[in-house]
Amino acid sequence: MKKALYPGTFDPITNGHLDIIKRASHIFDEVVVAVADSKAKRPMFDLVKRVEMAKLATKELKSVKVVSFDNLLVDFAKSLNIKFIVRGLRAVSDFEYELQMGYANSSLDSNIETIYLMPTLENAFISSSVVRTILSHRGDISHLVSKVIFKKIHSYLT
Repeated sequence: MKKALYPGTFDPITNGHLDIIKRASHIFDEVVVAVADSKAKRPMFDLVKRVEMAKLATKELKSVKVVSFDNLLVDFAKSLNIKFIVRGLRAVSDFEYELQMGYANSSLDSNIETIYLMPTLENAFISSSVVRTILSHRGDISHLVSKVIFKKIHSYLT
């Protein structure tokens, strides 16, 4: 069984993330969405809420499971016996950072392979930081996240 790990903070999970998850689920038998604790990034939503949102957003995808982690990604992948890491690339600006992270992970575990997927053009501009910025100004994010996540975010913020 080919399994892949799709890590991120998912703060919150967006249509762009879901695009990558769906694409990965067509390639791999199982995709593990790994929600990073990532206190250094100071997320808007706590880990429990981010995991809950990721589970809600992916509940229809039978080959996808959601877990959290708070250690080195390569160590976490090894603990799950996963050798493939999936990362999304939206723009050239993502490429340099993702390439550096891919090489760093490979230097820590030479068995790790990083697979880069691009979202569709309609989702290419979406990032969690864009969603958070719009939210902070009480703007409309309904076109950037799934309906279930839109409702969940508003339940958290009211």
